[in-house]
Amino acid sequence: MRRVRLAGLGISLYSHKQICTENFALRAISKEGAAIVSDPSATGKNQIRFTDRLLLRWLLRRVQVSALVSDPEPRMVGLYARGKQMMAGNFLVAGELIETSGGVPFSAKSAAATDALHGFGWLDHLAAVGDRDARALAQAGLQDWIARFGQGAGPGWAPGLAGARVIRWIAHAVFLMQGMDAKGQTLFLRALAQHSAYLERRASRAAAGLPRIEAQVGLLYTTLSLEGLSDRVAYASGAVVKAARTQIADDGGITTRNPEELLKVFELLVWAAQAMTDHDRPVSAQFVGLLDRMAGALRLLRHADGGLVRFHGGGRGQEGALAAALSLHDGINPAHVISRADKAMGYARLMAGRSTVIIDAAPPPLKSAPMRAHASTLAFELTSNRRPLIVSCGDGHKFGAEWHRASRATASHSTLAFEGYSSSRFASQHQARLDLADGPRHVGVEFRHMPHAYTVRLSHDGYLSSHGLEHLRYLDLSSDGRVLTGEDSLISTSKRAMSRFDDVMARTGGAGVPFALRFHLHPEAEPSLDMNGTAVSVALRSGEIWVFRAGGLHLTLAPSVYLEKGRLKPRASQQIVLSLRATGYTTQVIWSLAKAQETPLAVRDTLQADPFAVPEL
Repeated sequence: MRRVRLAGLGISLYSHKQICTENFALRAISKEGAAIVSDPSATGKNQIRFTDRLLLRWLLRRVQVSALVSDPEPRMVGLYARGKQMMAGNFLVAGELIETSGGVPFSAKSAAATDALHGFGWLDHLAAVGDRDARALAQAGLQDWIARFGQGAGPGWAPGLAGARVIRWIAHAVFLMQGMDAKGQTLFLRALAQHSAYLERRASRAAAGLPRIEAQVGLLYTTLSLEGLSDRVAYASGAVVKAARTQIADDGGITTRNPEELLKVFELLVWAAQAMTDHDRPVSAQFVGLLDRMAGALRLLRHADGGLVRFHGGGRGQEGALAAALSLHDGINPAHVISRADKAMGYARLMAGRSTVIIDAAPPPLKSAPMRAHASTLAFELTSNRRPLIVSCGDGHKFGAEWHRASRATASHSTLAFEGYSSSRFASQHQARLDLADGPRHVGVEFRHMPHAYTVRLSHDGYLSSHGLEHLRYLDLSSDGRVLTGEDSLISTSKRAMSRFDDVMARTGGAGVPFALRFHLHPEAEPSLDMNGTAVSVALRSGEIWVFRAGGLHLTLAPSVYLEKGRLKPRASQQIVLSLRATGYTTQVIWSLAKAQETPLAVRDTLQADPFAVPEL
């Protein structure tokens, strides 16, 4: 560990004992301000308390620092192409494109984009470019932010955002400070110390989940890297473990069931553990155990192509981020035994050959994430080699309220849905927040692996109250990964359910209750109808061809969309649709998806998109 002392700066960090009187001073400044503070658990992620701003102004007059005592190594994965876009004046953040004529914009139309800008995640991409022009833009953005918002102004002072920002500042400190004049260095170090003092007082009040972990890891980074704070490392690391322990379940998952959010939490924690190791600080067994469980869950949620399954608001994750985080984890605990579990965080997984099937096998997170939960129970995704085949439409949050609502419906996922109904329902048709409030109460999962196949039986009762029917799904993946067989059934199992189904049937005049099985295809999968509409051939860019059949029943191809984070518009795609009617207490559909042509040996699916190409807008 090297000591980085800046010439001309001989001021040490203020004593933490000095802020013991802080709360008394704030009360004296404004009794009204103190009254504004509510229960921290009720405070939203982006809300900033009046007393937070008073605290920042109080600290700004007292916090000073002389040096960074370590040479931090950035662990973030930046994208070279995204950095070059920023240098050209195009900032693509949280699905929003902001064009600038120079400098870094700190305002955007959406709250998500504004958070991304104030969290300084864009700094990773400029550091990936790493040349003089990239450094100049990064330094200009840093100095502009300190000048405009460093005294507590603006939307970036929620504890979670402050933690995310200071993590980037410290990780990229060498990149940022190279060639910076003494005045700029002084202001930068003063801002770091201000963040440290602020987070020590406010990190525990951050919104539960990812924001609180961002805040606590940010505090840990400052105690490891700033002079005079070494005695606070044990406290900060303990706070990180405490925050994580309340969020991570025994299976390594989180309550929101968002796989991409789990990856972000895992990244933060593994960075924190690695920073402790780099500074010759012990990482507790409890901390290591948390990381082990999360690593196991993420491996289960990872498709054969390295991307995450896309459910409940999560995307595939930034390219290379999951692999980098897992690699760091393996270095922290080389003795970790890789889990071979079939289920984690409410998802079930079948894997054979180079094919993965991941199923949403639990009720939606109605309590922990009602605004982001999807009605996706029993939906699945299938990836072959490095090519996604069957997908979910994804999350439309970045594309506006209408796309967000539509993306959460059951029809936007690869499963069975009744016409006009989802397996989970919104609390109110006119509610602005659109909370998902009612859904399956029981989801059954049973694995029955055999030598020739990997199988899972699933069920849910999301349609029991509305239609008197339960949905049963059986999935069977052959041991070579070349054939996925499915069986979807709708059944009434009790007199009450049968009576309910009879009522629904009566409203149709005996014609039957319409439902559809949908299989959404990735935009790069090219389908075509064969055999008079009784089969669909799907060609992948790797050269593979998969054939979908459904017992001789008529199939149709319909338009679909692929809602991908990092793009400005939804991508057009197609879906296989099997439209049927339930006319009795038991309705059964058997279908299969089989690989008819393997990847050519000369290709082996190694032809991939150029990772340095500018993403399509």
